[in-house]
Amino acid sequence: MVSIRVATPLALLLLSGCVTGPDHTQPQTPLPEKFAEGGKKSNDEVAMAAWWTAFNDRRLNGLVEQGLDQNLDVLQALERISAAQANVVVAGAGGLPSLGLSGDEALSKTGGTGDYVTRTTDTTSTASGGLSVSWLLDLFGQYRRAKEGATASLDAAYASADVAKLSYLSDLVTSYINTRYYQERIAIARKNLASRRETLDLTKLQLEGGDASRLDVVQSEGLVNSTLADLPGLETSFRQSAHHIATLLGLPASALIADLQKGAPQPIARRSVNAGVPADLIRNRPDIRKAERELAAAVAEIGVAEAQLYPSITLGGSISPSWISTKSLAGSLTSWSFGPSLTLPILDGGRLKANIDIAESSARGAYLAWKASVLNAVEEVENALAAVNRDSQTVNALTATVRSYEEALSLSTASYKEGASSILDVLDAQRSVSTAQASLAQAVQQMAADYVALNVAIGGGYAFERKAGL
Repeated sequence: MVSIRVATPLALLLLSGCVTGPDHTQPQTPLPEKFAEGGKKSNDEVAMAAWWTAFNDRRLNGLVEQGLDQNLDVLQALERISAAQANVVVAGAGGLPSLGLSGDEALSKTGGTGDYVTRTTDTTSTASGGLSVSWLLDLFGQYRRAKEGATASLDAAYASADVAKLSYLSDLVTSYINTRYYQERIAIARKNLASRRETLDLTKLQLEGGDASRLDVVQSEGLVNSTLADLPGLETSFRQSAHHIATLLGLPASALIADLQKGAPQPIARRSVNAGVPADLIRNRPDIRKAERELAAAVAEIGVAEAQLYPSITLGGSISPSWISTKSLAGSLTSWSFGPSLTLPILDGGRLKANIDIAESSARGAYLAWKASVLNAVEEVENALAAVNRDSQTVNALTATVRSYEEALSLSTASYKEGASSILDVLDAQRSVSTAQASLAQAVQQMAADYVALNVAIGGGYAFERKAGL
């Protein structure tokens, strides 16, 4: 009676089952109500926003749509989703019954002849088969937790694909901005080269008339040659940016050179961005969502490790029929077995408990990684907002600077032609114009790049292909 009373609660526990380990809950971390230079209005579903269309550049729009289906990093991330889906099946299979079937047949002969005795030959045919079934009862949720972890890893694989798409958008649009920047610099250099050659020709004429010195001619030649020296580097940078765009699209490096050489103005965004509030990042940023799903998978592993501390019961059975046939005898025999088996870990040198410690430490590390991803995302948005809010001031100031220096160059050139000033005034004015124009082109490039950085920082645009039906 005593043994029955003691065993009954344990039996009820085993039959009712329980799931070991903690349940995953959404992680939390304190965040400010708004960004330092942002508003208090939450943003919309930015994942679907085609923010690059703000540049009003059809060529850029076409490249973005083309690459979403061809970028090799995105395609690799999609393949990892397929592997993660298979892992979910593998993880859940352990808690389901397994069935196996086997069969074989053999022929044997006995007999022979000798000097004094003749033996008859007897052929024996033996056939047998087997059907076995086993089912490990998932009483403590080992396989349920394993499937939870595999499902969370599948979600993380989907988020990783979104991260790859967002990285592709950032890289492609920024590379396109750089390509147009180098084209602008090349155009500026060629325009300045023509102007400086005109000045050199004028100086040579004045040298012949006795109104200029050989020093004036040499200084003019130096400025022409320095401009010629700048062009190869700018052309190389243009080609490198174009090559990178082709690679992002899964094309040979030089595939887009001819098309991009047709030229286009530097991209300038024609609309503003609602950065939302910091809490929006947890919903919109795929890298944060990936980190949260990896945390969920790590928490599930704690349950898997804890379940291994408890007994496991396996229900198993088999049926094995066999047939024997000879010239003089034929018959069959069937054997079967069925019953549960209990496995109880007792002494393992602390291995199972150490596995729980490892799983718990991994979960704590995954939480810290999630928190770091949130804080990094907030920093990226703050930095991008600070830049975007000031870029236009820089561009406006440099635009005015270029106009001033161009006027100064026109005045100094007219004065030099009249003999009222030296060639040094003209050369200095040309250098000032060239420097201001290059600075303006760089500022426009930076303004566009900061616009890209802000949209990427808030997690915008990676789901565009679903909206467009690509």
